Amino acid sequence: MRYRRLGRTALQVSELCLGTMNFGPQTAEPESHAIMDRALELGINFFDTANRYGGDKGPGATEEIIGRWLAQGGGRREKVVLATKLFGAMSDWPNDGRLSAYHIRAACDASLRRMQTDHIDVYQMHHVDRTAPWDEVWQAMETLIQQGKITYVGSSNFAGWHIVQANEAAARRGTFGLVSEQSHYNLLVRTVELEVLPACRHYGVGVIPWSPLSSGLLGGVLGKQDSMRRQSPASLKRIEKLRPKLEQWEKLCAGLGEEPAAVALAWLLHQDGVTCPIIGPRTMSQLDGASLRALEITLDADVLAAIDTIFPGPGGTAPEAYAW
Repeated sequence: MRYRRLGRTALQVSELCLGTMNFGPQTAEPESHAIMDRALELGINFFDTANRYGGDKGPGATEEIIGRWLAQGGGRREKVVLATKLFGAMSDWPNDGRLSAYHIRAACDASLRRMQTDHIDVYQMHHVDRTAPWDEVWQAMETLIQQGKITYVGSSNFAGWHIVQANEAAARRGTFGLVSEQSHYNLLVRTVELEVLPACRHYGVGVIPWSPLSSGLLGGVLGKQDSMRRQSPASLKRIEKLRPKLEQWEKLCAGLGEEPAAVALAWLLHQDGVTCPIIGPRTMSQLDGASLRALEITLDADVLAAIDTIFPGPGGTAPEAYAW
């Protein structure tokens, strides 16, 4: 396993981040614990979750599963860079969501209780709150840092100008600002290249792509009949719409002698500013498969150009991509 600095920090995180959204609703607790143990064995030290994760088990269920795993000891907490998120409503009460200072404090304490730990390494805003002044947000985050409850602050699903606003407000307060941004980024969704990636590179914010395989579409879906049979009607419709591109993609990967999922992850790791994609295995075999192979793949300029031909990006950074 190789490690990279998270943005401009000195913190070292693995080139793959273990996403836990499936733990609870899709993956039972015993297997979830086994997957986390295996991830540590493989050198994956960056685990991501959110207070809302839990699906039909209810908000907070995934954090509770992680908490019971951490409570087993054996150096688990000491080895893991633990990231969680807040924003979404945890109940019907009006202040039990979003980014007021009131909720930031309460949500952090609740996540700490569920995960049975005294600190969160990267505390991430799951979405921008357009009603919350940045001074209010940063005052709350600074207090949590001073109390030792969180170490770094990150964002998720922010636009480029939100990243600018957040970091400029932090700079005025003399604080460190955002260190990471989780964005929807894969070969089928490249709009972040216009403004989010340039903003992150400028401010030293590490980019953590979520949904790197676009819900499995980039994982060789056409060549897996079992996978095709499990697709929902909406997914099948999307596959048919994208079939010409997916056929070219899977042919290119076959020519490289690699699994499409591994190449898709490797492509993200080749992008300037990306720290590590989030993988969200439902089973142990998914963890041990193409994800790890991605770390060994080097894509040369010709292959990268061929991939761009199949899945063209938005045309460069803004504003040159749409103006001059």
